[in-house]
Amino acid sequence: MVVRVATDERPFETPSSDESGLGRSDSPSDDVEPEAALVVPPDGGWGWVVVAASFMCNVIVDGIIFCNGFLVTEIQKEFGVSEGAVAPVSSILTGFYLLSGPFVSALANKYGFRSVTIVGSLISSVAFTLSYFATSVEYLYLVYGLLGGIGFCMIYMPAVLTVGFYFERWRALATGLSLCGSGVGTFILAPLTNMVIAKYGWRWTMVIHAGFILVCVVCGAMFRPIKPVRVTLADQTEEEDTARRHEEAVEKLNSMIKLHSKLDSGIAMPPEMRFTNKVSPHTWMGVANNTRYPTAEEIFKGSNSHLGRRSSATAGTMKNLNKPMFITGTVAEKDEQEDSNSNIDNAEPLIAAPIKVISRDARPRRSHADLVARPLYRDDIFFGASLARLPQYTSRTSLGYHLAVTHLPTKEDVQEDESGKCSLCPEAVRRALATMLDVSLFKSPTFIILAISGFFTMLGFFVPYMYVKKRAEENGMSVDTSVMLVSVIGIANIVGRIACGLVSSMPRISPLWLNNIALSAGGVATMLSGLWFDNAYQFSYCVAFGLAVACFSSLRSILVVEYIGLEQLTNCFGLFLLFQGLGALLSAPIGGILRDMTDGFEASFYASGAFLLFSAMMCYPVDYISRWEKSRNKLTTTPKV
Repeated sequence: MVVRVATDERPFETPSSDESGLGRSDSPSDDVEPEAALVVPPDGGWGWVVVAASFMCNVIVDGIIFCNGFLVTEIQKEFGVSEGAVAPVSSILTGFYLLSGPFVSALANKYGFRSVTIVGSLISSVAFTLSYFATSVEYLYLVYGLLGGIGFCMIYMPAVLTVGFYFERWRALATGLSLCGSGVGTFILAPLTNMVIAKYGWRWTMVIHAGFILVCVVCGAMFRPIKPVRVTLADQTEEEDTARRHEEAVEKLNSMIKLHSKLDSGIAMPPEMRFTNKVSPHTWMGVANNTRYPTAEEIFKGSNSHLGRRSSATAGTMKNLNKPMFITGTVAEKDEQEDSNSNIDNAEPLIAAPIKVISRDARPRRSHADLVARPLYRDDIFFGASLARLPQYTSRTSLGYHLAVTHLPTKEDVQEDESGKCSLCPEAVRRALATMLDVSLFKSPTFIILAISGFFTMLGFFVPYMYVKKRAEENGMSVDTSVMLVSVIGIANIVGRIACGLVSSMPRISPLWLNNIALSAGGVATMLSGLWFDNAYQFSYCVAFGLAVACFSSLRSILVVEYIGLEQLTNCFGLFLLFQGLGALLSAPIGGILRDMTDGFEASFYASGAFLLFSAMMCYPVDYISRWEKSRNKLTTTPKV
């Protein structure tokens, strides 16, 4: 295998992040050089301010959501309705907090994380304030539940997604820190909400919560858009000069590869690195899934001006990263039956187009408008774990990875951005929705199992948050002690997220089995939680439940990437949010109805635990089903000889 690599030693600065990120790319032609706008994560600096702001958003939003069972109890007493009738006040809030996810993400794709977060904060705050004037539970369904839930989603989605936009090397740490706000919020707001209700009543508690939500306006203002980096093809003369300067280094690299091969070191280029001359089937007109649009890498590979001949690959070197960034050259397809020595000696390189990186402020004279780079045009925007888990990242340098996961905007998208005109449903919104809600994924048995499992997990998820305090009080525990049960779930959630991140990063630990065991344990613990009502037993149950749901929340993106693929991650999460939102919408009402029917919470917790256990049992065969599905797809796509 011959690998020819040359690096352009001119460093460039990562652009400042105080302007909105724009990018543009036209399909390659003979007249216009292809180019792309890439958002290069600064991996620090203002990014840590974004982490802190995201943390506070999670503290407030999740803290209020997981403690609203305290409010529901008081609302029930005032309006004199049944447990089943008052439960939707909470479940509509949590349901639309998730169901609105794809639509809110599409808005953020067009208008940015900052704007959506600020608007969502104002909507939620107004909804909670108007809830003060409620005259019936139906009023609260619409105002507190529906309007408040949509507003909360407009805070939550940008708060989660923007952290990944700012971090590459430290993405897992930054995302973990921000999401720990969920547990911190539960821990703090549980006793605080109970105290405020006891002193001022549920109406003023909602107004005070509305004041807390306004803090998210300030936090949202911290989500400064990142200014993108322009990537374009290097000039022909520049490419040749660079190739000559680095010819000696290239020869040494080839010699080292040959030597290691002779020593049976097993060096081989991963499949993701093999570029081919196959024409991309992506379409540029109309609305389609992101996978229908070319990535920046494919645009450079398809350039008429540079491809179709052998050359060295060039690239810029980022000043804020310790490794060079380039589009990696590849080799022709090899016969797997041949030995490694013959592969190296005989393979002929098909090298990607040389590129250069230009700061937007230092760009040369151009005839086109600015570039457009949107968050949901990245395949990894919903991936919150370490990028080191991704073969697309480990098999490339940093710039090569960003080119490979960034899809390009259409001409219509760019024109809409240039014109500044308002549109009922802009191209960026339509495309994001088409990507997140693409139903072709239902052809995948693996996806169907994970989606239905998520639905059943959510059916059992909110019952303990809603009723663990009330059940404890009815069985003789003091009010102060019962309130702390919810806080303990929050503490366990924090510990669980950290522990799950550490354990799942171990090479021999399967994230799937970790998820399944955690949910199984949480389900069994929930079903057995009503055996005794002494303090130690109830607190132990809350710890077990908090750890279980933390593992579920932490591992979803990892499971999707491992069993379905990074390129389908955005689509999976869009549909997952609908399944989980529907589960959350039904969870509390099922628990409340069972409470009314049995005059106790035993059946509610049995059902909740059974849902969690069933969701885990569904996922145990996922590994085998995924392997079968991949082998089936391989057979159907292999051309007949």
